Amino acid sequence: MTSRVEMPLWALLLLLAFATVTFASHFLFPSVRWFFRRRLERAVAKLNTRLTRPIEPFKLARRHDMIQRLIYDPTVTQAIVDYARRNSVREDVAFQKARHYAREIVPSFSAFAYFSFGTRLANWLARSLYSVHTGSMNTSMLERIDKDATVVFIMNHRSNMDYVLVTTLAARSSALSYAVGEWARVWPLNRLIKSMGAYFIRRRVRGGLYRTILARYVQMATQGGVTQAIFPEGGLSVDGLTRPPKLGLLSYVVEAWEPGGRDVVFVPVSINYDRVLEDRVLVAAGTRGDRRFHTRMSVIARFILRMIWQRLRGRFERFGVAAVIFAEPVKLSDYGKSPSTDKLGNELMGRIRNAMPLLFVPMLARVMLHADRPLDAADMKDAVIRATRDSTAETPLVSDDELPEAIKRACTTLAQRKLIEEIDGCWQAVDAERPLLTFYANSIAHFFEGDAASAK
Repeated sequence: MTSRVEMPLWALLLLLAFATVTFASHFLFPSVRWFFRRRLERAVAKLNTRLTRPIEPFKLARRHDMIQRLIYDPTVTQAIVDYARRNSVREDVAFQKARHYAREIVPSFSAFAYFSFGTRLANWLARSLYSVHTGSMNTSMLERIDKDATVVFIMNHRSNMDYVLVTTLAARSSALSYAVGEWARVWPLNRLIKSMGAYFIRRRVRGGLYRTILARYVQMATQGGVTQAIFPEGGLSVDGLTRPPKLGLLSYVVEAWEPGGRDVVFVPVSINYDRVLEDRVLVAAGTRGDRRFHTRMSVIARFILRMIWQRLRGRFERFGVAAVIFAEPVKLSDYGKSPSTDKLGNELMGRIRNAMPLLFVPMLARVMLHADRPLDAADMKDAVIRATRDSTAETPLVSDDELPEAIKRACTTLAQRKLIEEIDGCWQAVDAERPLLTFYANSIAHFFEGDAASAK
């Protein structure tokens, strides 16, 4: 026991390195993780006292534990067996496939990242780019919802800024869990998005195994009371119209509900913009008849750098109004013991259309498209007043005193983007830009009987 042992210096250093790693993994790391987790739990408990809807334990569970719970769920286990039999593979291979899907779907929510970084960044970005208008009843509607109910925001999808706007408005209520498309599955964006509580979905995958795992995750989150946000249209609108719902995610939420259990309350959210950042990309995709959004990173980088340069010089002007209106919430329990997903989806989309903000850039775009001659300032004002009177919108625009200034701002916005042009003191639509004007006019087309029929 006391005999001398000689070894090369490199072997001694290697032995010490292994001993250090072993000590850290068995004693130091667990203690450090426990210390920080305790601090995080206290911070979340303090945060929950300020939120209208506290963060549910399901959302705070460790990601590894959630993945294990998901892949060992009886429904998923049966789907693994069925997948192996259909595809003639071993069950352990199918199990690894399921684990891969689960790791892709399950987020790694961080309350610190969401509330200390994410919501502040979202608020700064939204109010830097737009003049944000909200419904007068938005806050009171959320406060009236039963505290024990699961809240699901159902939104029309106009722009990727939709995520930012609704995150900003819901920050005082709770943390939202978004369903995010495949566009966000790029590093390092995917890390940030997962830490914000979003989960990725593959819209083009129709396989039974993947859909079962996705459905079970959404159902677990719903039963766990997680506040969610869903875009039922399934993607960005390429023509400006509010489309009928795709019922995939909505059906998962409905299937998770049990009569007499925790209720599910849907909050319809109507979003509209004076300017959609991706408008030309979307219109081009709609013209081609596909959903491939062709854009180069160099174009995006130049756009961002130009905005930064304009802000530094004090010449940056925001892109007009971004408006978010909450419509009257819908309780799932009001649809009986066996809710119809079709009926529910159509009702929610109807409420979204009815509450759509009637902004002046879309209104003026419609006026210019329908004009049979160039219009001066007085003609535009009269045309907007007539259109407002003819519309079925319940949401008022502005007061009569503010009307001239609002029309002037909308005219300036369209002129700066060269969508309309001035000739001898009168304004008319630029022929080459009519598709883009139609994109904006379509956002309010359902308020006008003739426009709605034409759009269909």
